[in-house]
Amino acid sequence: MQIGLVGLGKMGGNMRERLRRAGHTVIGFDTNPAVSDVPHLSDLVDQLEGPRAVWVMVPAGGPTQEVIDRLASLLKHDDVVVDGGNSRWTDDEKHAKELAARGIGFVDAGVSGGVWGLEHGYALMVGGEKEYVERLEPIFEALKPDGPYGYVHAGKVGAGHFAKMVHNGIEYAMMQAYAEGWELLEKVDSVDNVREVFRSWQDGTVIRSWLLDLAVNALDDDEHLRRLRGYAEDSGEGRWTVEAAIDNAVPLPAITASLFARFTSRQEDSPQMKMVAALRNQFGGHAVEKKA
Repeated sequence: MQIGLVGLGKMGGNMRERLRRAGHTVIGFDTNPAVSDVPHLSDLVDQLEGPRAVWVMVPAGGPTQEVIDRLASLLKHDDVVVDGGNSRWTDDEKHAKELAARGIGFVDAGVSGGVWGLEHGYALMVGGEKEYVERLEPIFEALKPDGPYGYVHAGKVGAGHFAKMVHNGIEYAMMQAYAEGWELLEKVDSVDNVREVFRSWQDGTVIRSWLLDLAVNALDDDEHLRRLRGYAEDSGEGRWTVEAAIDNAVPLPAITASLFARFTSRQEDSPQMKMVAALRNQFGGHAVEKKA
């Protein structure tokens, strides 16, 4: 199958390579000419045979909107656009409507796999009309991991990115649980081989997972993580998950707490803890630490 791919960063570039290994023709465009197959987005469209399929892998928000606006003016009736970035599902509904006005199809694809996807495949959660999803199935099958799992048509437009958003919310909570367990093990005197404790969990335990394997990889590289600063960004999808939970009155205490823990990581001197310390001192006479 022939497909255009816009955005050849860490994931997009590897996806291009995986599709080519599977025998598909991929024409890639990127603003970085060193990795781009064509000099302009219009050249990408011109080299594709109709009905065309163009996969967009650029940052969510403005960059995605800009590319979709440009594609809307370049593509023809019955072509299809796939947004494989981390867009919010509400943006998908907007993009689908804008493209449908020109007779262009739209599919949203939540993609998980990161830098490991080239070799191991990408988990794909897809939303959109059946007609367009089925047309793109050879691409989905090439990108997904080997075996029966890793690709799902989750529902109508927006379902793919909504499913990926929830996936990332769960990921937040799992990472937070491993992080809290690691900190506690590092804190006590009785455990003097925390890295090997984590390694022992990789087989035969109910908490084994790929994230645990990656944690062991990180500890092999830096046993006590001394080279890292305790700071973690959030991609936006954790916030969207919590907001969706509020909108739908669904309790998500673990995921919400893991998001707030990332906010805490950005405070070298937490204002909240200042108030907690002051109150403990006021009602119980507990000691407080003064700044030097």
